[in-house]
Amino acid sequence: MNIVFMGTPEFSVPILTDLAERYTIVGIVTQPDKPVGRKRILSASPVKNEALSLGLTLLQPQRIRVDYDAILALNPDLIITAAYGQILPKALLERPRYGAINVHASLLPKLRGGAPVQRAIERGHKTTGITIMKMATKMDAGDIYAQKAIAIEKDETSGTLFPKLSQLGRDLLIEVLPSILSGALTATPQNEDAVTYAYNLKPEEEYLDFNQPGEQLEAKIRAFYPEPSTYTYLGEEKFKIRKAEFFNCESFFPLHGNKANGEVLKIIDNGIGIKTETGALIATEVQLQGRKAMAARDFMNGIGKAKIVPGLILKKPV
Repeated sequence: MNIVFMGTPEFSVPILTDLAERYTIVGIVTQPDKPVGRKRILSASPVKNEALSLGLTLLQPQRIRVDYDAILALNPDLIITAAYGQILPKALLERPRYGAINVHASLLPKLRGGAPVQRAIERGHKTTGITIMKMATKMDAGDIYAQKAIAIEKDETSGTLFPKLSQLGRDLLIEVLPSILSGALTATPQNEDAVTYAYNLKPEEEYLDFNQPGEQLEAKIRAFYPEPSTYTYLGEEKFKIRKAEFFNCESFFPLHGNKANGEVLKIIDNGIGIKTETGALIATEVQLQGRKAMAARDFMNGIGKAKIVPGLILKKPV
């Protein structure tokens, strides 16, 4: 059984590692190295680093839709993907005798697309999960072999949910793969009437519009944490709000209802209170442009003391 594994981020690594211990991996395909961070340093993906540590054949095609001959030359019996990041062409899906299987981080048909973990948190879902599916040419539309659900905790972030789903995906794949290969487990078509999408995050979505409900902003902050994170402006400088808590009570609007959305209401022990459409957002971890992320308390005990005062309005510069 010769398997080609395709994946890119940290989510994919535990799945690859466990597969490599149990099956013959003849090749690993991951995205090309990309510039990362403020200094734009060319960096390898986590899957590439794992492939090198395992000493396995590594391929990094720029465009998998046209650059796939080297993969076919490996003569895979099965292709397994987990957050690879590009849609596979028909030639790759049809060549392996067992086809291609994807480990997708949602309960399909909900949240088809490249950002199912972030969108589940952002949209306030209470549960999500893993789907093991037969791949099709249409994005995440293949028949389903197996699924397993997991709760999304009240304070869940993408940073905490990704590792949980990675482990769940690893375990579910290892559990059902023998039955898939033997033909004992058949795939079930998805319900097209229940499809929702989880498109990739866009840079403009990182901006916090305080005219929106505070609950919605707090969910977005958790969804975008730790990367790419969300921001507003402190004067002309980008001011990231990396962690926050939403606060509301009966006394909020009698006290602050006439304040502008985005206005700093109060500096409290653990954060910065900011007016939103429905209550106060308490920023608890922040990052000023060009500086390190830190607890809001530490920021206000330092440079923030001279920059942030009640009455200041956080918004895009005119």
